[in-house]
Amino acid sequence: MACHSTTERLEGYDVHGIDVSHYQSQIDWEKIAAQDLSFAFIKASEGESITDSLFQYNWKQAQKAGLKRGAYHFFRPSVPGLRQALQFIEQVNMELGDLPPVLDVEVDGQVSDIVTINRIRSWLQIVEKHYKVRPIIYTNLKYYKRFIAGNFDDYRIWMARYHTIAPSVNNGQQWTFWQYGNRGKLDGIEGPVDLNVFNGNLQDLDAMSYGTGPAVSAGY
Repeated sequence: MACHSTTERLEGYDVHGIDVSHYQSQIDWEKIAAQDLSFAFIKASEGESITDSLFQYNWKQAQKAGLKRGAYHFFRPSVPGLRQALQFIEQVNMELGDLPPVLDVEVDGQVSDIVTINRIRSWLQIVEKHYKVRPIIYTNLKYYKRFIAGNFDDYRIWMARYHTIAPSVNNGQQWTFWQYGNRGKLDGIEGPVDLNVFNGNLQDLDAMSYGTGPAVSAGY
């Protein structure tokens, strides 16, 4: 559920970041990087044929500004996982130091839960094989309980929960990223932006980045 008041930055976390898409329009990444932000997740693709119109600009400029960057794909359950994985791979050229790819799971499709789970698994496996790094799953508590818990317990979780209290994750997992609000205000972005924190320090963030080792599980 979206919050309509301005999201205030959370205290008590060392590493802060944002996630963006074309909805934020043209971003001044130099201004973003100057506001004690360390990472940015950027929408790359959606379904089997949609490319975010500002992905390539944001992808290059975020890196140029010194932010650690990651790319995400918005998952459509009605589309086979292979087609969605290929759409993402076509857009995203990862480099050393980038954050792992993200699959954004938050909408229903006109298919069964079993088909949805299998298509999620297909995307994750194909993308991991291609980039040789295990993807992250972005979701909210509702979809986590319905599709992720018990099925993808060896993946890092990026949880959306618009609250000041951190989310709880089942089965002994811990969230890796937490999107705690969607109404952040920052210099360099005209409208609201999602705010996130990382469950660790900058050294931990570097350790999970692309090119630091083989594909790893969430049990770090």
